[in-house]
Amino acid sequence: MNRTEFIVATAIILFVAFALGWFVSWLLNRFTRVTKADIGELDRLAQQVHEAEEQRDEAVAYYQQREAELQSRAQQTEAELRAAMEGLRDARAEASELRAYIERVSAG
Repeated sequence: MNRTEFIVATAIILFVAFALGWFVSWLLNRFTRVTKADIGELDRLAQQVHEAEEQRDEAVAYYQQREAELQSRAQQTEAELRAAMEGLRDARAEASELRAYIERVSAG
């Protein structure tokens, strides 16, 4: 094999490799091409995901607001309970003082 035959053989091999690469690239592009219907479907799915995220955010905000209201109501109820218990304690102490006074007066 002389120098000219080697150059021609190398050129043919390189051309065949190029042609094969181009053909495989074209084939992959042909099979993986995105159609307008696929793009429309993706747009529709993206819109649905966006709407679902908005609904989720609204639900989270509602539950946070509701939780804050319930915590406020619970704190208010606990404060009322403490006030009622303190009033009951004062009433018991006063009743005990009155019993002691009545016993002293009736004994003396």
